[in-house]
Amino acid sequence: MNYLLGAFKPSCNVFITFADGKNRKQVPLKKENGQTIMVPLFQSQENISGKVSIEPIQGKKVEHNGVKVELLGQIEMYFDRGNFYDFTSLVRELDVPGELYERKTYSFEFSTVEMPYETYNGVNVRLRYVLKVTINRGYAGSIVEYQDFVVRNYSPPPSINNSIKMEVGIEDCLHIEFEYNKSKYHLKDVIIGKIYFLLVRIKIKNMDLEIRRRESTGSGQNTHVETETLAKFELMDGAPVRGESIPIRLFLSPYELTPTYRNVNNKFSVKYYLNLVLVDEEDRRYFKQQEITIFRLQETST
Repeated sequence: MNYLLGAFKPSCNVFITFADGKNRKQVPLKKENGQTIMVPLFQSQENISGKVSIEPIQGKKVEHNGVKVELLGQIEMYFDRGNFYDFTSLVRELDVPGELYERKTYSFEFSTVEMPYETYNGVNVRLRYVLKVTINRGYAGSIVEYQDFVVRNYSPPPSINNSIKMEVGIEDCLHIEFEYNKSKYHLKDVIIGKIYFLLVRIKIKNMDLEIRRRESTGSGQNTHVETETLAKFELMDGAPVRGESIPIRLFLSPYELTPTYRNVNNKFSVKYYLNLVLVDEEDRRYFKQQEITIFRLQETST
């Protein structure tokens, strides 16, 4: 039986390395199998270059119909798992048909690559970037090797960043006013605000501020929406009185946030909301939701 198993083993090993892999920042990436690996970090318009090495297993030769490397940006919907939509697809031919008897190394380069979207692993969708090497062997079955990398894109601070002011009321029972200092926050920002109680005729037990992420995938009747509560911050425990003011100070850096993504390639969106929740003594919940925009600010090296 062993000789049969040996027939299906790959006849070579394939190694993909990045030209500046040792000096480039590495970031964690969670794979489909749940494992987390460290991969290089890039941003749009960068050059992506490196080497592909093919090493035949000792005593074997590799006959092939050509070798190529592709740079792919792909979106996969989990309800359509296994079907990737390529929004970026670049290819470099590395070798013409022939035979390999010993290790051979090829250089490749993709210049100023347009990578408009960030790597994202969501509830129902993922967006990934990979290098894909294919040794075409026709009837013998192609040999394919992948190398992941992560893309993050940065935004300058917005020129206009208005505060958020809203009133929440239940007629003749409750009237509160809340204010957040900005409507747009970077990933390491602090949400600062205040809540004013103008009228309190119901007995409030506690009040929380939540950060919620809403991921919507698909379109029309096939739209899937998933809402996750990423953070819950207790603002108050006990009954407020009229005229009371409660400060808000919520740090975003401890939470695993991404920037806001709006209509990525007509496939999905990710939005963030601040959700103010009040609970009265009869456990009735009152809440007010407000969208905020989150962006990735260029990190300064210290």
